[in-house]
Amino acid sequence: MAKDATPRRFAAQNRKARHDYFIESTLEAGIQLTGTEVKSLRDGRASIAEAYAGEKDGELYLLNAHIPEYSASRFNHEPRRARKLLVHKREMRKLLGAVSREGKTLVPLSIYFNKRGRAKVDLALARGKHKADKRAAIKERDWKREQGRLMREKG
Repeated sequence: MAKDATPRRFAAQNRKARHDYFIESTLEAGIQLTGTEVKSLRDGRASIAEAYAGEKDGELYLLNAHIPEYSASRFNHEPRRARKLLVHKREMRKLLGAVSREGKTLVPLSIYFNKRGRAKVDLALARGKHKADKRAAIKERDWKREQGRLMREKG
């Protein structure tokens, strides 16, 4: 499937995920939301920093994601409720198999609205980093930044 060139409108991003995990593969999944949740997401007030995906009743759910209540409504939702993720059954079996067999984690990288206005979640199949791995990544990033500075100064 080809990616379109239109920019995504992010509702929430998990910037810390790339620091805490080795991202092995990503998957776009739909998310089942109520009306007030969509309104809160469009305001950009959601947080997925502590969120993860897991199995519940044979389905894939986004757990521990915080979408605050919409202020202008009486019929609000539970801020941290489990939200069903919409993926094909084959993809779900593959992801849950990797989680159970290999000890990997399903981490949401971002929630965004596609060009049709549908809320989507970028899920990553990830393996946790140890403290030494994080330090090595920081060291490499700093070295690349320094290399860029030296190249600009010389050339």
